[in-house]
Amino acid sequence: MPGVGPEALCLPVGAVLALVTRSPLPLVAGAVAVPLTGRALRRRSERAAAERRVTAVAALCGAVAADLRAGRPPHTALGDAVEAAGWPASPDLAETGRLLLSAARFSGDVPEALREASRLHEGAHGLLAAAACWQVAVDGGAGLAAALDRVAAALRAEADQRDDLRAQLAGPRSTAVLLSLLPAFGLVLGAGLGADPPKILLHTPVGMACLVTGGLLEWAGLAWTTRIIRGAEGGTAKRTVAVEAPERRPS
Repeated sequence: MPGVGPEALCLPVGAVLALVTRSPLPLVAGAVAVPLTGRALRRRSERAAAERRVTAVAALCGAVAADLRAGRPPHTALGDAVEAAGWPASPDLAETGRLLLSAARFSGDVPEALREASRLHEGAHGLLAAAACWQVAVDGGAGLAAALDRVAAALRAEADQRDDLRAQLAGPRSTAVLLSLLPAFGLVLGAGLGADPPKILLHTPVGMACLVTGGLLEWAGLAWTTRIIRGAEGGTAKRTVAVEAPERRPS
């Protein structure tokens, strides 16, 4: 079915647990988990798409700079680079690719097209720096190829920094996942010792109070850890590309 993602599995899993434990609470929890899981998966997909756009913009700037050094006109170099990179057919860059291709092929306002394209999607902020370089080159006759090379280098440095940070945060992420699984391990251990944790937690007032309290503490711990990790990543993800604009030549 279109529009149904992996988060839909939460509902049947909750239904199975409800039948096994003879309690409606797992089914309710599964229904609540569907939108929450879907939102988390969408955020993860959006972050991955933004990272792919950063890489694609860096590659585009490098390709245009190489074509300019080979003596090709700027509009032609941009149009050919967009087509060669497959932007018009890419799910992440289709709208951006069509916009840039239209400006390049029909001698439109390329700096304005680049600025507009940079606002379409997260991760395309490098196009704003490319627009500034293009504008200065057109107005002042400065070297566009060297400026675009600097944009590409800045974007690649940003991607490298993000990858390094992600590697450093792998340990805290693993620790958070392990801690989140400890309650499930406790239930298995209790069942192995002869107790009946589902019956106590789902069918007695004291057990339900413990379940709610434990669930809230678990959520608070995961939310706190996730906030710390996202805060560390945000400094890299939101960093603006800074490039040294080419100097204008005296008219």
